[in-house]
Amino acid sequence: MNGLIALLGSGEYLPVMNEVDSYLLANCGANSRKPRVVCLPTAAGQEGPKSVARWSNMGVEHFTKLGAEVQALPVINKESANDPNHASAVENADVIYFSGGNPNYLYQTMKDSLVWEAAQKAWARGAVYAGCSAGAMILSKEMPDFRAAGIRSTVAFGILPIASLLPHFNAMPLFGKPLLATLRRRLRDGEIMLGVDEDTAIVGRRNEEWTVMGKSKAHAFTRDDSKTYVAGEKFFLGK
Repeated sequence: MNGLIALLGSGEYLPVMNEVDSYLLANCGANSRKPRVVCLPTAAGQEGPKSVARWSNMGVEHFTKLGAEVQALPVINKESANDPNHASAVENADVIYFSGGNPNYLYQTMKDSLVWEAAQKAWARGAVYAGCSAGAMILSKEMPDFRAAGIRSTVAFGILPIASLLPHFNAMPLFGKPLLATLRRRLRDGEIMLGVDEDTAIVGRRNEEWTVMGKSKAHAFTRDDSKTYVAGEKFFLGK
């Protein structure tokens, strides 16, 4: 069975996510051994070595404190995404964690890469996929172009049955309201769009119930309706 997926609005590697990440470690299939976690700072690959090192160090420190065996992989461009050693580490991981950054860069770097293929193999056998912000957005069908006020979007992997996902939802500035309205008008019948607040995650599996975890809320939008779910509430993404 495909493993759990955790989609975070923000808060990766911070104490506010301890409950979420402890749950992921307990349900990643490691059983009686230490869970193996790989942290991928890929979405920050254009930000330079200091940013990549920061995310890598935060991930290793955070999951080590939670009792896991952790390594951060310097997958920051197409070349490193096609490194067989990196792919092997990802395929053998119990938790694969993508931190935030540029969603379009993350998607283009992962597309048709050995590391992404390895991540899919690991997830298919039961490993956990965790993605924060950009790492969550790439699982939807498309990613809005915020500079174009949502009128245009770029393609994403479409692993989940959602049109798009908006992280940092409760921190969206005033210009976000017309953006949200534009995106909703573009939804087809039966399509949903998600907003996930900061320091909040939704955790679940495809075609099963999802649970809101963390500090705040998750929001589901159709063309004509919307629902908000607080921590502890469950809902379906759709089929």
